[in-house]
Amino acid sequence: MCDGIAEEFTGIDFGDKRLNKRSVKIAQALAAAPPASINAAIEGWSDTFAAYRFFQNPQVSPEEILRPHQIATERRICEQAVVLVVQDTTEFDFTACLPDNVGCLDTTERFGLYDHTHLAVTPDKLCLGVVGSEQFDRAPETLGKGRARKPLPIEQKESLRWLTGYRLACELTQRCRDTQIISVADCEADIYEIFAEVQQHETPADFIIRARENRCTPQRDPTQGANAYCKVLDRLASAEVRIHKTIDLPRTPKRKARTATLEIRALTIELKPPDTRRKLPRVSLQFVLINEVNGPGDGTDVSWLLMTNLPIVTDEEVLRIIDYYIARWTVEIYFRTLKTGCRVEKLQLGTISRLKNCLAFYKIIAWRINYLTYLNRTTPELPCTAMFDDCEWKSVWQIVKKQTPPNKPPTLGEFLPLLTRLGGYNNRPNEPPPGPQVFWTGIRRMLDFAAAWLTFGPKNKDVYK
Repeated sequence: MCDGIAEEFTGIDFGDKRLNKRSVKIAQALAAAPPASINAAIEGWSDTFAAYRFFQNPQVSPEEILRPHQIATERRICEQAVVLVVQDTTEFDFTACLPDNVGCLDTTERFGLYDHTHLAVTPDKLCLGVVGSEQFDRAPETLGKGRARKPLPIEQKESLRWLTGYRLACELTQRCRDTQIISVADCEADIYEIFAEVQQHETPADFIIRARENRCTPQRDPTQGANAYCKVLDRLASAEVRIHKTIDLPRTPKRKARTATLEIRALTIELKPPDTRRKLPRVSLQFVLINEVNGPGDGTDVSWLLMTNLPIVTDEEVLRIIDYYIARWTVEIYFRTLKTGCRVEKLQLGTISRLKNCLAFYKIIAWRINYLTYLNRTTPELPCTAMFDDCEWKSVWQIVKKQTPPNKPPTLGEFLPLLTRLGGYNNRPNEPPPGPQVFWTGIRRMLDFAAAWLTFGPKNKDVYK
């Protein structure tokens, strides 16, 4: 398992062989105990002290820590027919343990940084890795001035990160020519510059973005005044329903589990640029509107407006766009793994530069946990030795099944239910598939068992008689 993390650091180069070796050692230690503190994860004060020195070394950077993993991720992308590059932003709140040189979040009383991640995901939600990452914070004098900054060029605004993310997807399209790359984002990415950017590329990446604005079409709407324009939602509201679909919504902190009936409409609509971007060209996009019928009316009703450059000729194409957007939730699970599984907001490293270096390790570790979680669902026929060492699967088999391990390694589908039992998952027939939390708990116990297996297992049993 930890050897798998080491593979993500193949080719790392800080200009010093000792730093290169130290980075792998740190990654393996942190991956073995994601929720533990650095002191608890890294055994012995000499190695712990060396890790702290590594994080503060000026030759070390988050970009170089992530670079080999990004190269490996691109190889995995090239093996797929379709890959979604999901981009989203989360915040890391370090108010409780303030590092030096930390900036503000959304108020002058909260401190930390924002992390904008570009995650490569297959349509069936297998996380392939991190292909891009940037972090930023805010100066106190800029807070509360979002409306005043609206007319500024995008190069002077935080929203540039969404355009940069789409450009990254276009670069991947050029390098992975046999893979369809689709940039997927939530409503913060509803910026007109992305729509205009598509026209700047000979082979642009596709995109799916959830709308935030009810944008204007070039057609006038005399019923609303002489200078009023028709709106996208007005056009869609008058369109016929293309598809009726029933889905099961799982329980969340904000809603009870329920069955929802959806009405789906789809149209191609031309847009005019906003007044603050009037120099940009008009664009035509496909819109997919999803509304819940007879919902509870408590604020949890399903209501999505998706914008895309993908075709909507057939019902299958429309439903595929919705499925691709739903896969966006993979990045939310990834962020939860970082915060809850790896507890990165509890890190106490003194300075923001050390924190950023350490965060880069945990971004790869969080990917690995999510990759394992969904690999179980997508390729259960793989032998478990593709992901686990003999001492790992054999010790778990012996302890959970109370049987001598078989000569032939089991498949992932046979082994992972044993691992998830260590994480508290009951494997009952009607339960949903296990999530990342079950895996990071089970992995921690497995690695303890594996260490005992290597020390006291069958090969060493005569030593301790």
